[in-house]
Amino acid sequence: MIFLTAGESHGEALTGIINDYPSGIEIDTDFINLELARRQMGFGRGQRMSIEKDEIRVLSGIRKGVSTGSPISFLINNLDWKNQKDKLDSEEDVLNPRPGHADLPGILKYRLNSIREVLERSSARETAVRVAVGAFAKLFLTEFDVFILSYVEQIGKIRIDEDKFRSFVKKSFNPLKHKTDFEFLERIENSLMRCPDEEAADRMMKLIKKTSEEGDSLGGAFRVIASGVIAGLGSFTQWDRRIDAKIAASVMSVPSVKAVSFGSTLSTAFDTGTSFHDEIFYSRKEGFYRNTNNAGGIEGGMTNGEPVDIKAIAKPIPTTKKGLKTVNIKTKESAVSFKERADYCAVPSAAIIAESMLAIELANAVQYKFGMDNIREIKQNYGNYLNYLKNI
Repeated sequence: MIFLTAGESHGEALTGIINDYPSGIEIDTDFINLELARRQMGFGRGQRMSIEKDEIRVLSGIRKGVSTGSPISFLINNLDWKNQKDKLDSEEDVLNPRPGHADLPGILKYRLNSIREVLERSSARETAVRVAVGAFAKLFLTEFDVFILSYVEQIGKIRIDEDKFRSFVKKSFNPLKHKTDFEFLERIENSLMRCPDEEAADRMMKLIKKTSEEGDSLGGAFRVIASGVIAGLGSFTQWDRRIDAKIAASVMSVPSVKAVSFGSTLSTAFDTGTSFHDEIFYSRKEGFYRNTNNAGGIEGGMTNGEPVDIKAIAKPIPTTKKGLKTVNIKTKESAVSFKERADYCAVPSAAIIAESMLAIELANAVQYKFGMDNIREIKQNYGNYLNYLKNI
């Protein structure tokens, strides 16, 4: 499926259009709104999250709660628009760009008069639409028993034991079917940090509070995993069909994300081949399988049947109360960077957005292999492929 987003941070609404979404899928708008709410949660969010209550309003492509195959269009209203409209209309040009943001290259590229025109669109507010699109993708992937989760691994220099929690998520991880999986997911979702390590989460929150009081911001790292993914999505035949390249690009598009890796690549970058690569085994019950997942579920640009396992590193938010040294665009004199209402740490919400981007790429890969018109037809083709895998 292809999608477009439109809208600005303090505009009246955000808009999304999805094309090539299969017909016949029951659309649960409550689930989509829950996903939007998850994006707004997390310790370290700014004041705006107490104002906005994101909800989707579908305009087309769904009839009687079921997708029709026509383009799906929807709105997410900005409740803060009424509070900011007059203020922004009378605002003087904003000319002190923030290092680390789109301000300076954006105003140069589009020959604009004020940073306002850049920051309104480059703001992470746009990602609300992507989370909604990702929710549609998740509803599609549910038909194939694919489940996606995320959690925070690091804030500042405080990190959890990666290996300890990496072992929780296996190929068949599904909290809707397994009690232990539900308990692990519940531990994450009940954490203000979206972190399964309670002791580390407490230290993270104390660090965020201290840093925000000092007028600064924090970055960190998060993990996203998709279980239930079959082998054979993506391709080695052309560079632009490699699914790891597509996923990496999508996750890198999440504001503040500066690095993406798969499996244990970052932590074992200098291991030997015999200690790093996931050896292959076979049983009649499981088929081909691995005892490790250092490759993160992808080999040669294709999924290999293990969970797709991603780690992303997010930089600290560029907007800070302290400000940073910059130069006024018109006067060329030294200045302090522009201050806008912002979060102190957005790593938990960045993980939710990354879930959505992963869901979109996996949904596209499933459609590319098995069809895109109708869910029953796609599932029939998918079933034929599963039979092939069982009998190979």
